[in-house]
Order: sequence, then C-alpha cells, then structure tokens
Amino acid sequence: MKPAPFEYYAPTSVEQALDHVAQLGYDAKILAGGQSLIPTMNFRLAQPSALIDLNNISELFYIRPASDGGVLIGAMTRQSTVERDPLIAQRAPLVRAAMPFIAHPQIRTRGTFGGSIAHADPAAELPAVTVALGARYRVRNKSGERWLPAEEFFVSLFTTLLQPDEILVEVALPPMPPRSGWSFQEVARQSGAFGLVGVAALVTLDNTPSGRRCQQARLVFLSCGEKPMLAGHAAKTLIGQAPSAEAIRAAAEVAAKDDIDPSSDIHASAAYRRHLVKVLAARALTEAFARVNL
Repeated sequence: MKPAPFEYYAPTSVEQALDHVAQLGYDAKILAGGQSLIPTMNFRLAQPSALIDLNNISELFYIRPASDGGVLIGAMTRQSTVERDPLIAQRAPLVRAAMPFIAHPQIRTRGTFGGSIAHADPAAELPAVTVALGARYRVRNKSGERWLPAEEFFVSLFTTLLQPDEILVEVALPPMPPRSGWSFQEVARQSGAFGLVGVAALVTLDNTPSGRRCQQARLVFLSCGEKPMLAGHAAKTLIGQAPSAEAIRAAAEVAAKDDIDPSSDIHASAAYRRHLVKVLAARALTEAFARVNL
C-alpha cells in the first residue's frame, strides 16, 4: 500500500524543525530513520498530515565525550555509527553489546539512536539499555530545553513524556561506575526479529577489601510490558550479597515473578516469557558479575 497524502518539510536546523513542530503539533510526525514510521504509514496505521524530516540537520549527528566521562549522542546518529564507534565501545560497552541485536545491518544503517527511543516500542533494545544505564534525554521546544531521566521518559506503549511541540535532540550516557560489569541477552525466533524477551544488566561491586558484594544492580527487560521494565525487586535481593550462583538464581526468580507484566501473543505466551526472563536474567547477571574483574 501507499501512505495517505501528507505535506513534507525538510528543515536544515533544529530551530527550523521546532518552528514546524510548534505550528503543526499533533498533526505532524517527526521523520528520523523512518524504519518504524514509514511501514506504519504504508499500511495506513499512521496517517499524519505532515512529515518533518530531520535528516538534513547535521547538528544532530554526533558522538562526543562528555566531561563527566560519559558519552553524548545526537538523536539523529545512525545506529550503525554507534555500533562501530570506539568511544561507545570504551565508555558505553553495554550499548555496544546490544547494537547487533537491533534488526539487520541494513536497518541499522538508516535507523537512528534517538528515533528508536522516541518511538518507545517496548520490544526495542535501546530504550531498555538507556534505562539500565541511567541515561538522560535532552528535549527542546521553542521556549527552551529540558532533561528527562530515561527511567521516567517511557509512559506506556509507544507513549513518552515528549510533548507535541518537543523534539528529542540528545542522549547523555553517564560513565559506568568503577568495578562495574554489564551484559545484554535476548531471545528471538530468528536473527533480526523482535526479541521475545531481552534484558540489559549493569552491576557494581563494592570497594571493600573482599570486593565481592553487590553495591548496585539494574536489570531492565524488553518485551515484558508496555515499556522497558526495570526489575527493582530483583535488584534489591542482590544488594549486599556476594554474587553467588544461588543469589543470582534467586534474583532471576524474583524478576520473573514480581518485576514484569508480559502479555501473550502469536509469538509467545506470557508464561513462556516469564520462563525466558528467569533464564536470561541468570545469564545476564552471571556474565555481568564475571566482567567486573576483566
């Protein structure tokens, strides 16, 4: 099918884009990589009256070191660029680990880092990863800008705190704490398909002489609810514990029981997703704790 008729705008600066957004509001859609929006328009599941194409705004394409030791990523930076960038590999290895799970290389060549986040698909990898890392998102409108914590940004299915006159312009990834480890795990029916379940894990050990007690843990699941699901109950069971197989298994069971809200669909039942959560949480925590000493 072909999309319904629409007006097309191609601004060359953020200011121009904000002018269009302020004028058009809910009637317009932002076009970033288009890997999610264009198919829905072709099926006429989305019928915006206008598209505001950000692909000519060069100021939104960048990866920069942050002064705090983290990384700043422009919203229009291609996923394939993030995947190959050495600064990402050094300062945000959890992001690097997750990138190959996003669809196929052709999709990542066009898909954007910020576009995936703003789309807020609960089956997407980048929302879960950035929540696990405690990222912040910078959004702008004609009046100014504001920073939104990733953990609060996602409201429900395809719904965020972004207002109709706002554009996501930057993602700030904080530095990983010392003595930290990470892991990303996902199960899909075939390579490049949406994950039936995925998890991003980040753990930090304390700085005591033994150095083997969990100081902080973050587990965030995808495809397990209407937004990235932060497993707070599971994390609490690990704090102050040595990362033993027993502690990891107990945390994984709590995550599967108390921290997710999976649904059943043609791909998997809710019960099977809970089983996957338990298996993947144990794998992710085991790998993350092992990486602390690498």
